Amino acid sequence: MRILVTGATGVVGTEVTHRLTAAAPAADTVRTARRAGEPGVVPWTIGREPVPASLTGHWDVIVHTAAATRWTLTRAEATEANIVPLREVLALADRETHFVHVSTAYVGGTRGPQDLTGAEFEGYRNGYEWSKAVCEDIVTEHRGPVTVVRPPLVMGRRTDGVIARFSGPYSLFPALVSGLAAVVVGDPDGHAEIGPVDEVADAIVTAACGAPPATPRTEVISAGEHGLRLGQLVDVTCAAINDFRAAHGVAPIERPPTVSTDSWNRFFLPLAEQWLSPVQRQAVRLLAMFQSYTSMSEPFTPTRLVADPARVVEVSVRYWARRKPRQALAAPSPWTMVTAR
Repeated sequence: MRILVTGATGVVGTEVTHRLTAAAPAADTVRTARRAGEPGVVPWTIGREPVPASLTGHWDVIVHTAAATRWTLTRAEATEANIVPLREVLALADRETHFVHVSTAYVGGTRGPQDLTGAEFEGYRNGYEWSKAVCEDIVTEHRGPVTVVRPPLVMGRRTDGVIARFSGPYSLFPALVSGLAAVVVGDPDGHAEIGPVDEVADAIVTAACGAPPATPRTEVISAGEHGLRLGQLVDVTCAAINDFRAAHGVAPIERPPTVSTDSWNRFFLPLAEQWLSPVQRQAVRLLAMFQSYTSMSEPFTPTRLVADPARVVEVSVRYWARRKPRQALAAPSPWTMVTAR
């Protein structure tokens, strides 16, 4: 069996590669990535460079994990980073190739009016999400078998919290410690969907090593009705951070208050933004990206259930703190009121 893994040095691709090696040791698994610093990884900036000769020929399975996941992508950037590369990789597949495409659970689900960003992203929350929805349509053009895997926000392994890179939801942790996250914006009872990277990788590897589906198949990784609510996510995160700080003799951080999205955008932000420093203003913009992801009115319907997501968050926070002790043990610099003289 000949298997190609794109994005092999990324958060999901790294875990997929480890598990593919264990699940299919006899397979010829070829890894490619834009940053190919590891031995055996074929360097390829997909969409900008010709296909390396070693990546031509028949593939039994192509696992496409490569993607730009930034929520700040413009439509043009998302097209160049995600849509164009997908077409390049899809061109390597023939009628017998099982194409396993890693998407995001957030192409589905219930979106409220506050989530819609206008014509640029056709109702999706950002360029990343929009591009992944377009990619799912493109994948259906493949003449052979297709599996689409939709993970939620990805965190560390369930057992030890290990993850290849801190990105996405991990930007919340230092913001809570530093005081830049002065408030948490969203519905405390809104659904906050997360999944451990090892279980995301297991779903991908199971698809890659299993029988190709006769019709396109979609796997949704989610805790469903048993998922975390936003308030619980913040409570678990702050508790894990404070346990780490206590073990090092450092004072705890305070749990920030929660403000509804509507109140924040209509009243608090316009009033406060004029007094924010450039650093605070940038932090507000970045953290605002989480609003719709942590305030979903309805959970996803899983095909693969994530059990005890609170434990996943706790273990992931502890691993982050051990790897980033200066951030985890930093002294908070809370926002202060500016009073007129």
